[in-house]
Amino acid sequence: MKELREKLQQFVELLAVEKDEDYRQYVAQFERCSIAERRKNGVTWYPLQVVSEELAPGDYLIIEAERTQGLGELHQFSNGKLIELFSNSGENGSENWKLQGTVRQVWQNKIRIQFNTDELPGWAERGKLGINLLFDENSYREMLIALQKVMDAERGRLADLRDILYGYKQAAFGKKDESLQPAGLNRSQTEAVRTILAAEDIAIVHGPPGTGKTTTLVQAIRHTLMHEKQVLVCSPSNTAVDLLTERLVRQGINVLRLGNPARVSDEVMNNTLDVKMTRHANYKELKEFRKRAEEYFAMAKKYKRNFGRDEREQRNLLYNEARQLLKDATALEDYILWDQFEQAQVVACTPVVSAGKLLRDKRFETVFIDEAAQALEPMSWIPITRANRVVFAGDHCQLPPTVKSKKAEDGGLKYTLFERAIRNQPHASVILETQYRMHEHIMNFSNREFYDNRLQADVTVKDNLLSFDDNDDLLIRPLEFIDTAGCGFGEEQNNETFSLSNPEEAALLLKHLGRVLEQYDSHQSSEPLRIGIIAPYKQQTELLTQMLAEQAYFEGSRHHFSVRTVDGFQGQERDIICISLVRSNDNGEIGFLSDTRRMNVALTRAKRKLLVFGDSATLANHSFYKSFLNYVDEIGAYRSAWEFMDV
Repeated sequence: MKELREKLQQFVELLAVEKDEDYRQYVAQFERCSIAERRKNGVTWYPLQVVSEELAPGDYLIIEAERTQGLGELHQFSNGKLIELFSNSGENGSENWKLQGTVRQVWQNKIRIQFNTDELPGWAERGKLGINLLFDENSYREMLIALQKVMDAERGRLADLRDILYGYKQAAFGKKDESLQPAGLNRSQTEAVRTILAAEDIAIVHGPPGTGKTTTLVQAIRHTLMHEKQVLVCSPSNTAVDLLTERLVRQGINVLRLGNPARVSDEVMNNTLDVKMTRHANYKELKEFRKRAEEYFAMAKKYKRNFGRDEREQRNLLYNEARQLLKDATALEDYILWDQFEQAQVVACTPVVSAGKLLRDKRFETVFIDEAAQALEPMSWIPITRANRVVFAGDHCQLPPTVKSKKAEDGGLKYTLFERAIRNQPHASVILETQYRMHEHIMNFSNREFYDNRLQADVTVKDNLLSFDDNDDLLIRPLEFIDTAGCGFGEEQNNETFSLSNPEEAALLLKHLGRVLEQYDSHQSSEPLRIGIIAPYKQQTELLTQMLAEQAYFEGSRHHFSVRTVDGFQGQERDIICISLVRSNDNGEIGFLSDTRRMNVALTRAKRKLLVFGDSATLANHSFYKSFLNYVDEIGAYRSAWEFMDV
């Protein structure tokens, strides 16, 4: 076991390297980016208006504030995160007007923050306030704590799970219930549910694009709850946690969503801890305690410093009464909190939130970890330390975890516990083999490259096109590669961000997409389409967004457009996907296009039409893209950009 301990110790060292690089990039981002850019990245709220103030037990100040611009924008603030309140007044010395606090609660546009002081500084009254998200050391701290628990475990379930996941023991299974046939599931999905229910230690659901991984997981959770009172459901992606929350609620399951919902649907918001608490039978009483406490504090503050003994005694009585009311409020709040956890069948959150004080003393029979192939190995260990068995779901052929340090990545931090589990316990894994998203020509290249040709397109999608009329030459092709080689469409680098763009390629993409939509719109009965435009570089997505907005044809379109990088489309699908590969140079350099797992995500988002734009002379130097070029040529999907230059 010395070898195993050394492996785990290596993760401790790699996390230290990753943390240092993460902090360096955080500092650089705040030095380089404007407030508007930080708002767009979800790390700043500005301007901010303080709505109310109250004193918590221990004379800690709690404020409630709301943003007055950027309403509804996605953000990264969540319970427990460290923030700083700042002033943007521009007065001399105002650059140092900052106060650190902790997020207590956060909604779409409102936030409650606790400060280790009993009142706001005078500069806060001058307005022009905002909050910045501070560097998050908490996730690194919790990963290190989890790793230490794993290293120290000598016996018990954590030691068993560690030894199984590292291949020192075999995962055990009870007898599968072959009669179990969950409604609406196909053969491989049903096999996955049976495997999960029979697993005594671990089970793995390998879900390639469009194969119904979420549907399978929901049914597995539903059947697990027939034998267990409560399960923990985690994912490193807030969006994935929200999606599972929605789907489980529709099955009539009581879900308690902890942390920060990335989406604001009713199913998600109504199941957050904050909303559930406001709907509790005792919540009105809790509000009354707090209201009366605020009134007593306000009355006590009316007494000035120069007063006699009677006034001093009266002020102390008022303060004591206010503190007692807050003490009663805290006790009632704790009961309401306990009751929410007692009633919940599923507790859903990210791995880091599962380590918070709300779950600190709780254990679960089963933890389900979705999108496990996107979680750092130490991150996956956090919820596993709270469970007796673990179910992984994900696809290690799609987006990998984000590692900011090249040194840490090369050292092994890029590999996940999901991959380790599939390698060491292959008999515990079930791959979902029927995909329900895309035309088979769109599917088949990824099927060959990543899934050993095991995927089959369901009959409902295998021949699905935008049109079945042979006269619609642009609509009857499910896949097209538009080759810009020889056109002089050179890549350009932004000197500040170092991101890349390719203006001519972007213009060609929108021009060709416009022709496709014109042909589609000529059919009066045609339904509106959802269209995704993907580029691997942020500079190109910003350029495409600007160009899209400037063209009157697209502005008046009835179709819905989304322009994002690859990561922004993980887990999503569109009727049409356009991909701009951007890279075009004489050296054959493709940068992080060489991350073929990311490209697998991009190539598998389209349902009925996939358009890929790129320079074959640059791309063909890489074996993956050479195979792709051979594939599009094989199915007659290759086209030269010269065909459209004068159209």
